Amino acid sequence: MKITIAKNEQEFDTVAAWRIIAQMLMKPNAVIGLSTGQTTIGMHAIVSKIFSQYPWDVTNITLFNVDELTNLPREYAGSCYTMILNQLAGPLGIPEENFIMPPTISDDFEAECLLFEKRLEERGGADLQMLGIGANGHIGINQPGTPFNSESWVSPMDPDFEARVRRETQVPPETVLGGLTRGIKNIMHTRKLILIAKGEHKSEIIEKAIFGPVTTDIPASIVQLHSDCEILLDAAASSRIVNRIQLIHKC
Repeated sequence: MKITIAKNEQEFDTVAAWRIIAQMLMKPNAVIGLSTGQTTIGMHAIVSKIFSQYPWDVTNITLFNVDELTNLPREYAGSCYTMILNQLAGPLGIPEENFIMPPTISDDFEAECLLFEKRLEERGGADLQMLGIGANGHIGINQPGTPFNSESWVSPMDPDFEARVRRETQVPPETVLGGLTRGIKNIMHTRKLILIAKGEHKSEIIEKAIFGPVTTDIPASIVQLHSDCEILLDAAASSRIVNRIQLIHKC
């Protein structure tokens, strides 16, 4: 497990962006998994900016997101499809057939989970996953307690996040919201993982995930067992672990 610490948020975004770009340049038909949220907005913007200045061939690049909200319109600004489309897939001109996302509305989400994984497997499986970590240690929408052998499924939302989504969308209370997410087993089968975090508010969970026991109580702790995993942090997110690391790659 490699740990990289950027000096500040701007440098973090730049380093993360170049990890994505490098994968595309190294393997022109790469299958790349993304994550949404405040952690990834800056890095996606840098990838798009560099591409606009120095475009490269993305004809055979496949993008997907590690999860997607369910029972909400795909056009909702908070849907993973819309965020990745606006932030990266659209600006890079990724062909529609190479932007693999499950639907947000379906009569059979179990079948959609299987189809999502089948489409990725047909392309050789995921080469890279940029993987965010929640304040409670969740990865994707695999909340604490999710079995490590879980495969793609529809998980309940975090209650606070669900409350915010309901306020923003005015979805009626009888509509069950959730998140179709790659399971922890699927995530661990990715060839390379980059666990990303920035900000002081992530420092405690990073310490627990990286130096604590591997436990389903903190789903992200499983990355300790991955054969090719990089932990990419800004200085604030690394504040609790920096003195515990003997060998750090600093940017």
